[in-house]
Amino acid sequence: MSLSWSDVRAIGEALYDANPEIDPLTLSFVRLHEMIVNLPDFSDDPEKSNEAILEAILQVWLDERD
Repeated sequence: MSLSWSDVRAIGEALYDANPEIDPLTLSFVRLHEMIVNLPDFSDDPEKSNEAILEAILQVWLDERD
């Protein structure tokens, strides 16, 4: 499955699965963006993200931890 910026839930879940030891609240948006574009299934244009998308992905990751 190919991931794009619109796949907020799937990206958040993938980040949680790949990095269960990381507290996402400690990440800068720059680092979060880097982690997303480096996911094996991510294939969207890295320049198409924005703060709202990154915040939504971060929230999914936080929800996965609960």
